[in-house]
Amino acid sequence: MATEATFTVPSDQFPLGTVFKELPGVTVELERIIPSQDVVIPYFWVRGTEVDDIVGAFRHHSGVENIQLVDSAEDQYLLRVEWTLEYDGVLSTLVETNVPLIEAVGTNEQWTFDIRGDDRRDIAAFQERCRELDIPITLTKLHALTPIESEAETALTDPQQEALILAYERGYFNTPRDVTMQELGDELGISQQAVGSRLRHGISAILGSSLADLRPPE
Repeated sequence: MATEATFTVPSDQFPLGTVFKELPGVTVELERIIPSQDVVIPYFWVRGTEVDDIVGAFRHHSGVENIQLVDSAEDQYLLRVEWTLEYDGVLSTLVETNVPLIEAVGTNEQWTFDIRGDDRRDIAAFQERCRELDIPITLTKLHALTPIESEAETALTDPQQEALILAYERGYFNTPRDVTMQELGDELGISQQAVGSRLRHGISAILGSSLADLRPPE
């Protein structure tokens, strides 16, 4: 049965975490991971600094093949970094064990990853490979996706669902809003940027699931 897991790693144990040494106030959110022959190409959003500072923070990392700005929106930047697979870390282990990454958000304190396997054996294989490589992951959540879960629930990660429910209950979607994103972050114990990320991805997942049902059959 399909299984989802959430785990954390110290910020300095993940390659992208090197940015926090120079820019401790930023938040980094992985967009996706694409395996490509001899490199892993993560797309990620960075908030809380200027793009020139970001490029400089990564420039001297031994595992970096290339880094470039892809897009920007207000105070956030989408970048693409090519890391060599010779760097044994979470990225290369996810690719090696073929475990899909749903979401990853990093701060100066830690990285939080949501992953999904076809069954618990996939998650166990990923954990075992991390142990072999001395990658200090901590599993915080593990649950099977049951048939009774709605499509919207299946599309959401636990953090996304928690943030959406709280935002709805506190009146974030009212006009005018009854609560700010900062207040939601304080209640959840995460940053304002992380709240925005969870709401944005959660809403996108629900829309994607709902709109799929409206498409005419091919």
